[in-house]
Amino acid sequence: MISRRLLSKLSAVAALALAAGFSMPAGQAVAQTAVKFTLDWKFEGPAAGFLLAQDKGYFKAEGLDVTIDTGNGSVEAIPRVATGAYQMGFGDINSLIKFLDEDGSQKIKAAMMVYERPTFAVVGRKSLGITTDPKSLEGKKLGAPPPDGAFAQWKAFKQVAKIDDSKITLESIGFPVREPMLAQGKVDAVFGFAFSVILNLKAQGIKDDDIATILMAEHGLNLYGNAVLINTDFAAKNPAAVKGFLKALAKGFADAVAKPEEGVTAVLKRNETLNKDIELERLKMANAMNIKTPYVVANGFGGIDPARLAASIDTLKVSMGLKGNVKAEQVFDASFLPAKAERMLP
Repeated sequence: MISRRLLSKLSAVAALALAAGFSMPAGQAVAQTAVKFTLDWKFEGPAAGFLLAQDKGYFKAEGLDVTIDTGNGSVEAIPRVATGAYQMGFGDINSLIKFLDEDGSQKIKAAMMVYERPTFAVVGRKSLGITTDPKSLEGKKLGAPPPDGAFAQWKAFKQVAKIDDSKITLESIGFPVREPMLAQGKVDAVFGFAFSVILNLKAQGIKDDDIATILMAEHGLNLYGNAVLINTDFAAKNPAAVKGFLKALAKGFADAVAKPEEGVTAVLKRNETLNKDIELERLKMANAMNIKTPYVVANGFGGIDPARLAASIDTLKVSMGLKGNVKAEQVFDASFLPAKAERMLP
């Protein structure tokens, strides 16, 4: 029999081992997989789904240690993920298609659709002659940030919306001055994500009844928007981590739709300079326009219609000058998605 003194010594050794970060095999903790994730933009209302998945422990429950960083635009997230600087990210699937069309060997795919309808818009002021009719842009000056996903679709949009751009002036502007320039009347309208531009304009003192929003999706541009991107090397080595991430994310976005106030609280924890009411309105707009769409209500959050994605690639041949080197199956991998029942939004 083992003496009490020996048991005491063994217990002391075990305690020291635990303190040093070791454990006995039977109680060994499973190491968490580290995932660096890049957003497309700042911590704002529409990022709530990602942040709730983190704050409510959904990632941790899947064995993941997730770091979420801000981004510099929905296009710039793509090379971050492709190079492996980030294992996963959030970016524009149309720009991803262009990226892969130029070099199909890049280590990146989309794995979950978030903005089933793209947020692409041209937003102007009624007092400057802009209405919800795309034809009202003719003869006007438009502010266009070069890395903007909406501006990237201008060539196709002006074609499907039958806009005569012969008298339209495009002025290259940076993101920080986009809404201020529109508020000051230095441009008549700007390209951008609808929920970002509208709410930023209101923060500049522009009233609702002076804002005119032209949503490209409502005027013939049938594209997808932002999606979760994965580095394919990481996914091949860590398929369970990718599946767990997407499962956690589906829960986070379901919470952001069901309780947007809770989502905005998560956002404000990371950016206290934001206005709570504005971010709540921004999140509700994103939920209504882009996330909880009729297609998503019927088919679940995160998936795509392969035929529609293939058709969008044809559209991008016009807007982005694709060479025709990429197919839908090279762009989106649905194999990591949770079951449809786990992706239904409330």
